[in-house]
Amino acid sequence: MLSQGVYPERLKFALIKPIYKSGDKSSPSNYRPISLLPAFSKIFEKLIYERLFDHFSKNTILSEHQYGFRSEMSTENASYMLLNDILTAMNSKQIVGGIFCDLQKAFDCINHEVLLKKLEFYGVTTKFYNLIKSYLEGRYQKVVINCTTVAESTWEKIKQGVPQGSILGPILFLIYINDLPKLAPTGTKILLYADDTSIIVTSPNLAHYENQINEIFKEVNYWFKLNQLKLNYNKTHYLQFTSTTNRMDALKINYQGLQVINSSHTKFLGLIIDDSLSWKDHIDQMKPKLNSACFVIRSLQAMMDTETLKMIYFAYVHSIMSYGIIFWGNQLYSDKIFKIQKRAIRIITNSRTRDSCRKLFQRLEILPLYSQYIFSISIFVVKNKHLFNTNNQIHSFHTRYKTNLHQPTANLTKYQKGVYYSGVKIFNNLPKEIKDLTNQTTSFRNALKRFLLLNCFYNREEYFNYQTQ
Repeated sequence: MLSQGVYPERLKFALIKPIYKSGDKSSPSNYRPISLLPAFSKIFEKLIYERLFDHFSKNTILSEHQYGFRSEMSTENASYMLLNDILTAMNSKQIVGGIFCDLQKAFDCINHEVLLKKLEFYGVTTKFYNLIKSYLEGRYQKVVINCTTVAESTWEKIKQGVPQGSILGPILFLIYINDLPKLAPTGTKILLYADDTSIIVTSPNLAHYENQINEIFKEVNYWFKLNQLKLNYNKTHYLQFTSTTNRMDALKINYQGLQVINSSHTKFLGLIIDDSLSWKDHIDQMKPKLNSACFVIRSLQAMMDTETLKMIYFAYVHSIMSYGIIFWGNQLYSDKIFKIQKRAIRIITNSRTRDSCRKLFQRLEILPLYSQYIFSISIFVVKNKHLFNTNNQIHSFHTRYKTNLHQPTANLTKYQKGVYYSGVKIFNNLPKEIKDLTNQTTSFRNALKRFLLLNCFYNREEYFNYQTQ
């Protein structure tokens, strides 16, 4: 196969299983078509993927603004870059807004001819090029639906798109969309997480800002048209980010008569971001899920031992509570989540409503919300040391704090609550023996966990008063 540049014909057949996403269940557009491929096919795909990814990695071809389907990059990294750009602009008193794009069936709309031209441009040639061309051509699929009875379509030839659920599909999509971020001029950034496309525009001048955001939106739409992708205007949102004391009228952004929805909030990689970055909407949508989890734990409490209940807690409470906690864990509204967490702890231990939870947290070896926030943001800082500067990198003064992270200047309280500023402050307040372990991630994590379980910090005052005790 690799030597001849031909992909086996028998491995080009896929059963399509529609997986429900959200919205109206009767609408086919709310289902994701997952391809069930022959098991043997995935072995060949893995070989091709390794060679393809190695070529793009060694030659640093993939855009630094693409965070999807890449090792050591996550939704947390993508969210940090987006939110830090917004907060930095607000802290500098610049105008900042974002267009959060939704592409219609992006994986299914990839034009094979365009993709092959891009592969050739990026240096994929000769037999390896022919192999990928062979992989894309002559593929067949049929849809299988399991309801009360099994219903299926006839086999149909695939004319465009890459198989969702395949090993090669994600990397081929990243290559297809790789040149999009290069459209962004100074003061503009295009961030990608697979097909999630976000455009952030900043400017100190309103007239320049209006021109810039409309111009970049026009350029992006033209790029989509050339690459045969289509924007879903019903799910594309524009947010004008402002502080609560300095609001301005939202702009009207349109292209060829179609207008982008002006919104006060939008969903970005599982986080609900609002235009003032208060996190109220995100926290409010967490509450029903966590309350349901508490109900489940209460229903099972009499039948399960403590260890089993802890497993249920980590599956249904901790997983929701810890996601994105570095962004919202120090916000005003986070206390609502802490109250629900304490209720879950009392249910697990069969404690009374007014019983103190501090000892219960320690007994169960579960971190209280704010301690979990300290843990998560400290781990983020250690994993992303390249994003932060130490004091001795900024100045040459020999002080006892020279190896601490450098604290930036903050003009807004909102910026102080952001990951960068808070991460620096929290990390610098850790005991020296823990900070000295930053080059040993596992040891750092274990030492930090022991420290936080021992002290069980409920709020920032308790944590920052720790060193002065």
